[in-house]
Amino acid sequence: MADLNRRRFLQLTGGAAAFTLLSESIARAASIPAQGATGTIQDIEHIVVLMQENRSFDHYFGAMKGVRGFGDPRPVTLPSGKSVWNQSDGSKVTLPFRPTSDKLGMEYLQGLNHDWAGGQSAFNKGRYDNWIPAKTKATMAHLTREDIPFHYALADAFTICDAYHCSFIGATDPNRYYMWTGYVGNDGTGGGPVLNNAEAGYGWTTYPERLEAAGVSWKIYQDIGDGLNAAGSWGWINDAFRGNYGDNSLLYFNNYRNAQPGNPLYDKARTGTNAKAGEGYFDVLRADVQAGRLPQVSWIAAPEAFSEHANWPANYGAWYIAQVLDALTSNPDVWAKTALFITYDENDGFFDHVVPPYAPGSASQGLSTAPTALDYFGGKTGYVAGPYGLGPRVPMIVVSPWSTGGYTCSETFDHTSVIRFMESRFGVREPNISPWRRAICGDLTSAFDFTRTQTQPAALPPTDGYYPPDKNRHPDFLATAPAVGSMPRQEPGAKPTRPLKYAPYVDGTADVTAGTYRLAFSGGPQAGAQFYVTSANRTDAPWTYTAEADKSIADTWNTKYSKGVTDLTVHGPNGFLRRFRSPGRTAVPEVVARHDGTTGDLALTFTNAGASATVTVTNAYGGTPTTLSVAKGATVTHTVPLSASARWYDVTVTSSASTDYLRRLAGHVETGAAGTTDPGILTY
Repeated sequence: MADLNRRRFLQLTGGAAAFTLLSESIARAASIPAQGATGTIQDIEHIVVLMQENRSFDHYFGAMKGVRGFGDPRPVTLPSGKSVWNQSDGSKVTLPFRPTSDKLGMEYLQGLNHDWAGGQSAFNKGRYDNWIPAKTKATMAHLTREDIPFHYALADAFTICDAYHCSFIGATDPNRYYMWTGYVGNDGTGGGPVLNNAEAGYGWTTYPERLEAAGVSWKIYQDIGDGLNAAGSWGWINDAFRGNYGDNSLLYFNNYRNAQPGNPLYDKARTGTNAKAGEGYFDVLRADVQAGRLPQVSWIAAPEAFSEHANWPANYGAWYIAQVLDALTSNPDVWAKTALFITYDENDGFFDHVVPPYAPGSASQGLSTAPTALDYFGGKTGYVAGPYGLGPRVPMIVVSPWSTGGYTCSETFDHTSVIRFMESRFGVREPNISPWRRAICGDLTSAFDFTRTQTQPAALPPTDGYYPPDKNRHPDFLATAPAVGSMPRQEPGAKPTRPLKYAPYVDGTADVTAGTYRLAFSGGPQAGAQFYVTSANRTDAPWTYTAEADKSIADTWNTKYSKGVTDLTVHGPNGFLRRFRSPGRTAVPEVVARHDGTTGDLALTFTNAGASATVTVTNAYGGTPTTLSVAKGATVTHTVPLSASARWYDVTVTSSASTDYLRRLAGHVETGAAGTTDPGILTY
């Protein structure tokens, strides 16, 4: 391995002046106003994607104010009856914990299992309760603002997406194939499906090839290491401070491997800086920005040491991100028309508490209005059957003049959403993205306000203290769980939220004669949604249901399998929850809940096929409980006002008809206006 001293490091990174000016130059990213004439996505002229390595959302941002993190008031309940945070090894529960270190952001934190087998084991057919046996107790380790202040400050200045998932339950390369091609050859095309990091050479079409055919300019920014060919291991070399760590996954496709100089696939994907020859990591990027020749679409692949992969400090990545921003903002006219997406390919083995949307393997496991054949792997020798994804949440920070203000965006996204943003901007469609993913994952436009003209200067923490003190690999820092754990809380305070298109509903209907209960699911007229259903008294749960925009789907449960009492809980997007507990053979009042997008209130309609009864409506987010009489055969309406709770609600309905009756209704009413984050999030 090269023994680089401080002088050599400063040569690579741009010199001491870059350190002195770093904080000032990065603050420009939040203060340079957008330039555009249309007030639409068409004003964006440059899209830049920096995909880092192997961190989950809770692992980095579970403690951040205003996101769906450790204080989530509606976590999934495991088959054990405990919340999803209570992960067990079979005898002892481990809660999320911050490892003991006074420099955690600079520790070489141990990496964990993150292959297909381990991911599917932790996922456990949707039960989501096997993380510690699959990943060890270190899976529950997390960082805080104290550890990664630059990451937190960047999210506070721009927009963080707290429902962004990796695409694949498993390793790096398949997740990057979703980001660059829309799938992993799920239909068997070109050497797929790819479930690991085999890097064997593949033959399906990549999105950059489609951009090239459409005349949209693009480029990969990277260091060439010992060469971007087989002899140079395609940029993945032993020297962690050179090369691209093999993260330019386009180089695992035969069209790129076989390309020669003069071919756009070679010139744009197999060239870069040469740190070994004395060039700086950011020389080409900075020169292109300053000369006004930054392509319409760019991807950046960092050297291993700066990729944030476990066993490399998170704050080495902070330094690298800051340098990327420094280069992009060095020409204000370019930055004023740029969108930078900073995300992570997969979660390593680090825990995230939100069960990802996934396609059912059969009708006994759920249903979908969208075809799911490309989203469920049927199994083969060495690889168990299971959904390809979505995988766990990973961080996504949207950095742009149109995303300033410290917003949270809670629409469901995955890596294919990055392609879909490019589709929305340039009109180049990626046919590899499955109908099911298109149904539930957005295109990232909701993270932007293209009418935004005001700036919001932000002084981000300097990162000059994060440069490597040496150029050596270090032993793992072991994340040891405490003997007695306690649930961490989030920082106090709220964030503004971007408006979403969701208007979800789940309606319940009992057939007391047949002893069945029916649920109908919908995300509303403008957005598709996936719903995750658990049961407090059945062992064959969970189930998953996907409804495309303006469609609904329904299924029926027989109470003979649940001791005569229905007890189903439904989780949907952006904190949406419904619980239906009902006696199977007794007619009781039923409630239909709808979001009123005009008033921002919750509209309830009660009907009653049984004997006259009363219902009591209580909103945990404020207001006085209301008791209503619902006669047999009658219909009664009731409005729950939500202005005092920023259009959030968590309503319980009880009834005199039965002690087995309970309805819980929670979520957020969208009106097209920005809002604030869930007031039910538990904070310090």
